[in-house]
Amino acid sequence: MTIDSIRRLNAADSDFNAQLDQLLAWESVADKSVESSVAEILQQVRSRGDAAVIEYTNRFDRRQLTSAGEFQLSASAMAAALERIPHAERAALEQAAERVRDYHQRQLQVSWRYTEADGSVLGQQIMPMERVGVYVPGGKASYPSSVLMNAIPAKVAGVDCVTMVVPAPDNQLNDLVLAAAAIAGVDRLYTIGGAQAVAALAYGTETVEKVDKIVGPGNIFVAAAKRAVFGRVAIDMIAGPSEILVICDGKTDPDWIAMDLLSQAEHDQQAQSILLSPDAAFLDKVEVSLQRQLAELPRREIAARSLADRGALIQVASVEEAIAVSNRIAPEHLEVSVEDPEKYLPQIRHAGAIFLGRHTAEALGDYCAGPNHVLPTSGTARFSSPLGVYDFQKRSSVIFCSPQGADTLGRVAGTLARGEGLEAHARSAEYRVKD
Repeated sequence: MTIDSIRRLNAADSDFNAQLDQLLAWESVADKSVESSVAEILQQVRSRGDAAVIEYTNRFDRRQLTSAGEFQLSASAMAAALERIPHAERAALEQAAERVRDYHQRQLQVSWRYTEADGSVLGQQIMPMERVGVYVPGGKASYPSSVLMNAIPAKVAGVDCVTMVVPAPDNQLNDLVLAAAAIAGVDRLYTIGGAQAVAALAYGTETVEKVDKIVGPGNIFVAAAKRAVFGRVAIDMIAGPSEILVICDGKTDPDWIAMDLLSQAEHDQQAQSILLSPDAAFLDKVEVSLQRQLAELPRREIAARSLADRGALIQVASVEEAIAVSNRIAPEHLEVSVEDPEKYLPQIRHAGAIFLGRHTAEALGDYCAGPNHVLPTSGTARFSSPLGVYDFQKRSSVIFCSPQGADTLGRVAGTLARGEGLEAHARSAEYRVKD
């Protein structure tokens, strides 16, 4: 299997911006037929609860559930899976979990307050959400890293109950996923998936308690369902295909860079891998390496299609220009494989996760480096951030007026309220004003 062709662009070309726009174009999850099907599923689960969840689960996942109790998995079942997996896999999961937990502990926000001269107190109270739902893809697929990355920050934040849903098509469950749930401290686990699982989390059923926020990846039906229930519950994001952008000065081993590009291309055919370098000869070497190493990959057909359809090798005038192009793209993952990469860090405005230096492979961030791998895609790093503890904490303003503060602020508020034509507001504020 070889790549039919991979785009070669040059930032010096007059039509470069147009070519880049075409490269980055991606259709979102909006699909009328999918949205219609999802809307029906959501309505049925909302009105019929467990019965609808069972009906859709049996239909889509080829199961024979007869009661809600059959899609609940106990804590002892998760613990048993942890005991069953090979020692090396358990050790890797535990080490990854420890690193993820340690990193996210540092994100905890704390409440604060200050006292003004008149004795009034102003502040901010930080509280965790009560209930969070984590969606994890299931079946033969194994995504224990998704369990760790979504559940651990919620537990660090202090969320009271983390509920995980994972589909079990043909009654198949992956022990690594269940083991990760045990390690991450998942409180409740239901073996359901698809739009029906999102609906159960958003609306609640006789068995599934409704949550405050839903996080985690899924297929187009899951994404459409999350979009539809947003507002009733919070969601993390509507994620697009995985992306990597590598900036290299031409001095890193081309085989390393080629494999970094392939690591994203093997995700799916719409994944995007882009290399920016001022060294044209280096781009040639990476292209040769891509062809050679692709042939060795089990998922070579997927990777080849991804690189042919959405990949690119782009020549730039300098590392500085590469960073300017990167800021325009706002990639999910950004590798800065250059000499003294920290020198360029202040120039990087938009990226989900930044990997500095020649020895920092993006794949480390997917599993065990510590920072979260749930990242903004499709240019949304311009205005959003990686999933973290702060996504599971809420902020409330605190205002505690002293008599003198009520007098001072009441006069100001009364004047402004009458300026807006709101007499009751004015009088409410002024009732606390001293005569």
